[in-house]
Amino acid sequence: MTGGRLSLNQRTIANASLAEAIDACRAAGLTSIGVWREPVAEVGLERAAELIKDSGLRVSSLCRGGFFTAAEPGAVERAHLDNRAAIEEAARLGAATLCLVPGGLPAGDRDLAAARARVVEAIERLVPYASEQGVVLGIEPMNPIYAADRGVISTLGQALDIAERFDPAVVGVIVDTFHLWWEPGVEAQIARAADRIVSYQISDWITPLPPDTLLARGMMGDGHIDFASFTRAVAAAGYTGDVEVEIFNADLWAQPYGTVVQTLSERFEQLVRPHL
Repeated sequence: MTGGRLSLNQRTIANASLAEAIDACRAAGLTSIGVWREPVAEVGLERAAELIKDSGLRVSSLCRGGFFTAAEPGAVERAHLDNRAAIEEAARLGAATLCLVPGGLPAGDRDLAAARARVVEAIERLVPYASEQGVVLGIEPMNPIYAADRGVISTLGQALDIAERFDPAVVGVIVDTFHLWWEPGVEAQIARAADRIVSYQISDWITPLPPDTLLARGMMGDGHIDFASFTRAVAAAGYTGDVEVEIFNADLWAQPYGTVVQTLSERFEQLVRPHL
């Protein structure tokens, strides 16, 4: 039975309801789950909180807030209000962190610098409310293949440049192997992050990439990432929290939930746990 620090991010079994994902975690002996706002909304926030409390599982993260790069004032305000709602949901669920996906370039916009500046402004505006609610915001740098449509913050260094403007008790960074394995000098950036690492997420980089690169993540061990050295760097930085398996992959989504969780548990034991 795998327990301890391994957490199942719900997206790894994307077709599962919240109750089904909870059951899959418990059947595999996991003690933590990373939840998504959409399955929470399907049952309602209060019912979701009850299900999680009754399960005894920790909530390693809530996905997701962010998408801060809109320039039109109405869109900026809608994003702000949605992020306040996400903060409230994270607080109610007891999530260890609220994952912030920065957002891509608005349609027709080619000004990356301005989009990145809007990310900083939006986070700065949210910090007081997050602090009031006791929620930690986790900035998630994303692989550069997503810079146009999903994440204009591409490196851990860039994410830290933003996070370090704020209290580490309120704003941290998410270290995701899929997004950061390629980054030159990433070990030094992980060491720099230290107590600002609020989530460690794992999946593998597989080739060839599928036509929809959003579904390009693979099971650990099926691709090119050196989980031993990456995990040792995260551990050396002082991170002692949950390790969340987050895989977007259509083939995995088609498999029985129990099969997927069993496989990821075995791979975690082989490739990750020995280096924590």
